[in-house]
Amino acid sequence: MNNVKTIQDLLTDRNADAFLLTHLPSIRWTCGFTGSNAALLVDAHRAAFVTDGRYDAQAREEVQGAEVHVYEGSMWTYVEEQSLLSGLDRIVVQSDHMTVDRFSTLTDRFADFTWVPETQVLTRQMASKNPTEIDRIRRAQRTTEAVLDWVVGRIEPGRTERDIAADVVYAHLTRGADSMSFDPIVASGPHAALPHARPTDREIQEGDLIVLDMGGFVNGYASDMTRTLAVGEPGKRARAVYAAVRRAQSAALEQARAGLTGAELDAVARDVLEEDGLADAFTHSLGHGLGLEIHEWPRVSRTSDEEPMPAGACITIEPGVYLPEEEIGVRIEDVVVLEEGGSRNLTDASHDLTVLDPARSAS
Repeated sequence: MNNVKTIQDLLTDRNADAFLLTHLPSIRWTCGFTGSNAALLVDAHRAAFVTDGRYDAQAREEVQGAEVHVYEGSMWTYVEEQSLLSGLDRIVVQSDHMTVDRFSTLTDRFADFTWVPETQVLTRQMASKNPTEIDRIRRAQRTTEAVLDWVVGRIEPGRTERDIAADVVYAHLTRGADSMSFDPIVASGPHAALPHARPTDREIQEGDLIVLDMGGFVNGYASDMTRTLAVGEPGKRARAVYAAVRRAQSAALEQARAGLTGAELDAVARDVLEEDGLADAFTHSLGHGLGLEIHEWPRVSRTSDEEPMPAGACITIEPGVYLPEEEIGVRIEDVVVLEEGGSRNLTDASHDLTVLDPARSAS
């Protein structure tokens, strides 16, 4: 991956001489490096990539569009000794991904330079995915779908939420995921009505709804999927709530397209739930962007900014309804890529309510 030229083009819109990137996903997007320690300095004419000796061979193999520098000891001592900042004055840093201590180190050590803190550097550029990135997210979704199929076959009364969460992690890692994109949510019975419940030692019981929210990084890109299932017949009320959430998601999937704001798309699902008197029980945003990080811009929320979502953005669409007093919780989540005039769903898993036979044995 080589987006160095994109960074250089951004300099023309700013009164600055260079960008200093320290956010690892931004660095990976710019030059392809996948390690855990690096900085990337990009000015109008060159790019200098700096990492430590652990990543010498890896950086020389992966980094594109930048000269590789490998230091021993202190990164900033190396930067100073190699005069990597020579000829520069104003340098933009990613203030939302830099500690106060690190920023103080820069400003104290390199006091002759003007350090310009800026938030959301590259946020918009990284949101619009190219075909390779979209394919990687699709492949990550396929991995999570395979995990779901396997895990569902292991759910039965008596197993705990923690047991199932461990299955989710194991199945992702043994099916090619680099890591989990977040700790899985396995929320059963009354816990299903908690949008971000953590797995506990609660045992699955007949009649439970179970919310499974999971995802993993595959080749650096995240998946994210939620399905709600029932162990035995859940009852008319639970089925009605599930149907309402499904209608809300279907409406949002149908209306999703590049050019809408996040708030406009959120309203589509929320309005459907309002028809069933459930809008107040939809307590979170409709979705979020994802890619090299599990949560990226754009936000698909009532409070989203007014900037239209771009073509190529991959977002989740995940309406939910949570009724603690009734011990009912339902969420359904897909990942789609926004296109001009519509969207393409990258998720193939069924949206139907899966009802498990509580008498069966886990496979």
